[in-house]
Amino acid sequence: QVQLVESGGGSAQAGGSLRLSCAHSGFTYSNYCMGWFRQAPGKEREGVAAIYSVGGSTLYTDSVKGRFTISLDNAKNALYLQMNSLKPEDTAMYYCAAGALCSVVAGSQRLYNYWGQGTQVTVSS
Repeated sequence: QVQLVESGGGSAQAGGSLRLSCAHSGFTYSNYCMGWFRQAPGKEREGVAAIYSVGGSTLYTDSVKGRFTISLDNAKNALYLQMNSLKPEDTAMYYCAAGALCSVVAGSQRLYNYWGQGTQVTVSS
């Protein structure tokens, strides 16, 4: 059974940093995609970043390029999202997700089969 557990959310001021972690277990695929999504109140869930477990190719949504970095530690079964230069518009619930294909375009959440419970990120101005 695949399990994803996020941690590391919290509050930060604009310009600050936070690091999210996602511990995962139960995968039987040799190559898979892990991603971070976020959902603000009243808005659709959107893809933030994604990474393949083999090769490490990454994808980012335009609004976080140059500020956020996704990484995967296969030895520790852990996914990370380093968030720098945070903005108030980054405030959302952040979800870890896993699936066979990577994408962060609108509607791409349908490609991900497994989801964590989410961790809240709040950025104040």
